[in-house]
Amino acid sequence: MKQYFKPLFALLFLIMFTAACSNETNTDQSAAQHKNISLTISAAASLKDALTDIQKQYEKKHPNIDLKFNFGASGSLQQQITNGAPVDLFFSAAEDKFDALVKAGAISKEKGADLVGNDLVLIVPKNNTSAITNFEDLSKPTVQKIALGIPESVPAGQYAKETFEHMNLWKNIEPKTVYAKDVRQVLSYVETGNVEAGVVYKTDALISKKVKIVATADNSTHKPIVYPVGVIKDSKHPQEAKAFYQFLQSKTALDTLKKYGFTAN
Repeated sequence: MKQYFKPLFALLFLIMFTAACSNETNTDQSAAQHKNISLTISAAASLKDALTDIQKQYEKKHPNIDLKFNFGASGSLQQQITNGAPVDLFFSAAEDKFDALVKAGAISKEKGADLVGNDLVLIVPKNNTSAITNFEDLSKPTVQKIALGIPESVPAGQYAKETFEHMNLWKNIEPKTVYAKDVRQVLSYVETGNVEAGVVYKTDALISKKVKIVATADNSTHKPIVYPVGVIKDSKHPQEAKAFYQFLQSKTALDTLKKYGFTAN
C-alpha cells in the first residue's frame, strides 16, 4: 500500500505548492494595482478652480491616484517640460504652446485633444466708478494702468495684445500696461485696485466677487482660444496618465469645466 501512497502524496504536495505560488502572485498583482500613484499635471492658471473640483471627483473614484497640479502660465509650463520637468500631463490655454511640445516630440499628437474654449473679457474693480465700458475707453488719457499677462508666456496676454492690435489700440495702450506672470495675477491686480482695468478669461472673472465684466472681445479680433490637453511621452505612469486624460474628456469632467464658464470646443 505504501508504494501507492507516495506518488499520491507527491501529487497533492505539487498541487498545494502551485496554488500557494498562484495566490502569492495574485496578491502581488493586487498590491501593485492598489499602490498609490502620484500624477503631476501642469495646467494653465485659468483652470485652477475647475480642476480642483475635477480632482475631488477623480480621486474619490480612484483612491490610489494622487493628482498634483502645477498651475502657471502656459508658456512657462511648456518651458519647464522642455527642460525636463517630471510631468505626466499638460493642459494648456494655447495651442501654440502645446504644439511646440508635440513638434519637439514630448507629446504624441494622437495622445492630445482640444478640450474646451474660453472668452476674453475686460474687467474693472466692482466698485469702480470710472467710465470704462469698452476696450476703446482704455486709450483715454484718464486711464493710467491696465493689467495684461506677459504676451510671450501668458496666452491671455497674447490674445489681449492681438485684440488691441486688431482694434488699432495697442499704440496707446502699451505704455500704460502693467504686465503679470499669469492671468490670475492680472485678476489680483484688478481686485486690489492697483490697476483700473485688466484683460482676463471669462472663467477667471466669474470666480471673483471683486470685479465686473464690462466688455467681451469679439472672437474675430484674436486667434481661437483653445485648451488642448495631452499625455507626456516620458510619463512614469503612462497607463494612469492615459486614464485621467480619458476622464477629462468624459461628460462628468466637461460638465464641470462648463460650470466654470469654459465653452464646448
